[in-house]
Amino acid sequence: MNLNRVVVTGLGALTPIGNNKDAYWDALVAGVSGAAPITYFDTEKFKTNFACELKNFDVEDFMDRKTARKMDRFAQYAMVASDEAILDANFNLDKLDKLRVGIVWGAGIGGLETFQNEAINFALGDGSPRFNPFFIPKMIADIAPANISMKYGFMGPNYTTVSACASAANAMIDAMNYIKLGYCDVIVTGGSEAAVTISGIGGFNAMHALSVRNDDPKTASRPFDANRDGFVLGEGAGAIVLESYDHAVKRGAHIYAELIGGGLSSDAYHMTAPHPDGIGVKAVMENSLRDARISAEEVDAINTHGTSTPLGDVAELKAITDVFGSHAKNININSTKSMTGHLLGAAGAVEAIASIFSITKGIVPPTINHSTQDENISPELNLTLNKAQKREVNIVMSNTFGFGGHNACVVFKKFE
Repeated sequence: MNLNRVVVTGLGALTPIGNNKDAYWDALVAGVSGAAPITYFDTEKFKTNFACELKNFDVEDFMDRKTARKMDRFAQYAMVASDEAILDANFNLDKLDKLRVGIVWGAGIGGLETFQNEAINFALGDGSPRFNPFFIPKMIADIAPANISMKYGFMGPNYTTVSACASAANAMIDAMNYIKLGYCDVIVTGGSEAAVTISGIGGFNAMHALSVRNDDPKTASRPFDANRDGFVLGEGAGAIVLESYDHAVKRGAHIYAELIGGGLSSDAYHMTAPHPDGIGVKAVMENSLRDARISAEEVDAINTHGTSTPLGDVAELKAITDVFGSHAKNININSTKSMTGHLLGAAGAVEAIASIFSITKGIVPPTINHSTQDENISPELNLTLNKAQKREVNIVMSNTFGFGGHNACVVFKKFE
């Protein structure tokens, strides 16, 4: 069976360190931390009082107030990032066969703030069920791609993947396969999340998942460092336009890179903890290499899941060593979460964008905030510590793993 090649023709990013794709990339290369004290609510009684919030962002710069009020923040973020990516792809929208254009989006939680606020309002009331008529449409995780499709009239496949922090990568893999098999010409994919809320911070604190380095938020996300104490919650969105090679060439599109493969697996181990031996992580990377039809020795860089948790970082690097063997020391391994924090269901998208830029720019962004070697991590691995490194990147892998043992991995290649 002849499968279509899948290429990247548009990018859009809304992150804690940059409100568009170019600002995001510049901040990554510069090693900018997006962590700061939370401004959305009073954190005095919380164990963690910082996060990676968006900066200088006003949704009314992108849409009118009436439209914005009908959306939870996670859906607003999806619209902003997808608008940038669609504009970047430079379509003639009138000439697109919109029945063959879809949206496959990732969200780990969806409208958490909307659900939280409606529940609080009900609890503080007299027991009467006075709910906002937009409560359900704002909350449901699938509303983000629905809003994108309604704005642009895209009538192809339209849904949300929910696999915790693997959601956006899961969405990209589904989108890639629809195009490979010839069901679509174009799919807008990615993910968004807006969990910096009372319930988000409180819930993750209850699990002891978040860093509590309140005295120094900017260095709190420190993947692979011996003194890491949990992840830093982030928010935002990443959008990627995927397109069949033939369709892109026919319309003269600019092509950033080729998406050559993706893999999925499950740890089948624990609700929140990774398998200590990284068995599921090893499997997902092997599956992605197989799907991409490349050898392990061809991979130049890996954007790790690297959340800055004591167990997760070690398990992932052990799996990388198992999969890549002696070649592992030749790979630039990094974690951009050291700068953006953990965007949960959007992580796979913003990290895929960083991976794509590492190919086009010939630079691997750093893993910042590292100061102490972890005795459980091999010093032979190049973790791209504290400073970006220039190198030719022909093939890059991006890993995302989620609570419940969901693993997803995508592989991009320099376009030829």
